[in-house]
Amino acid sequence: MGDRLAPVAEWLARDGRLVRRPASFLEQLMQRIQAVGIPVWRAYIGLQLIHPQLQAMGFMWRRGEPVQEIARRYGIQFTPAYIGSPMQAAREQGKTVRHRLDEITDADHIVLHELKAEGGIDYLAMPMRIRRDGPVPVMTFATDSRPGFTDEDVADLARLVDLIGAIVEMHIEHSVAETVANTYLGHQVGNRVLNGMIRRGEGEEINAVLWFSDLRDFTGMNERMPAGEMLDLLNNYLQLVGDALAANGGEILKFIGDGVMAYFPAEDALFLPIVTGQAVAAARRLIGDVAAANEARAAAGREPVRFGVGLHVGPVTFGNVGTEDRLDFTVIGPAVNRASRLEGLTKALGVPVCASAEFNDACMVSLKSLGKHRLRGIPQPAEIFTLPD
Repeated sequence: MGDRLAPVAEWLARDGRLVRRPASFLEQLMQRIQAVGIPVWRAYIGLQLIHPQLQAMGFMWRRGEPVQEIARRYGIQFTPAYIGSPMQAAREQGKTVRHRLDEITDADHIVLHELKAEGGIDYLAMPMRIRRDGPVPVMTFATDSRPGFTDEDVADLARLVDLIGAIVEMHIEHSVAETVANTYLGHQVGNRVLNGMIRRGEGEEINAVLWFSDLRDFTGMNERMPAGEMLDLLNNYLQLVGDALAANGGEILKFIGDGVMAYFPAEDALFLPIVTGQAVAAARRLIGDVAAANEARAAAGREPVRFGVGLHVGPVTFGNVGTEDRLDFTVIGPAVNRASRLEGLTKALGVPVCASAEFNDACMVSLKSLGKHRLRGIPQPAEIFTLPD
């Protein structure tokens, strides 16, 4: 008998390895497995991740359906969904697990009963050998063919798992790089870095709406509060800032202690009225969210959280600074300094938001003038605006 996996192997060596997303890869792979006559009805790949919220990502293919992406949060390994499952046995014992679904008993794992109820007849779970340390990926296959998998089917599927190991590992490495870059740099900057913008001094000038926000009395709270409580407060507050920004098109560039430096890209001046409006919406959301959080803190007998936001718009240089082998991706320029000074003025003026005249000129929201005030390091007084009452 000929090698029926030959066309699949050829595709993997040429075009399959170029498919960028795991879901698309699995979809195209299973189309070819069907075409060569292996009667797979359901296939699943579970990939371990390095991710701040997720432990693993699963990709589920069923014949005639789009691939589903299934996020697995931390702690899944301690739940009945995993404990005692064929997935656990394959991963931890490092060997193929097989179940005839028409012969399972009440003692068998619930996932097997679910597959049987859906029409499954035979089931395989196969660990995948990869170079990366830690839990191995596992691929599972099920068939609804009455005879089940033949010995030839099992042998070919085991070979298939070996054939795709290097490609799956490539997807894992890409996911890790993308997650680390996005987690520590943000989506926009992370993409720039992953696309090669990593040389010291390399940068570009962009027009942006700049956001600086800072907690009030952070030093004093650090002195008064236990370290664990302070860490919780800071993380909860920064989450509110991040949520408000993300919901309105802003992106955090960096955390500076309790401060947040963020930007809203506005490369075309025609979009400035929209982008400044998004920044105002983010500030309003943050004000409301912190007020709600303060109600809960008051009920628990804790002091309120107070903050200030500075908003400005202008050209900035967006790029890499640092040493030859340790870089920071940041924005620099007079507009950055102006945004920082505006935030510092919120405390003196007793308002949560201070915006520049340049921001006000571009914004469709009617802001309230607070008159002219001096900004530290800037010789001429500048008109300052805040949110309307």
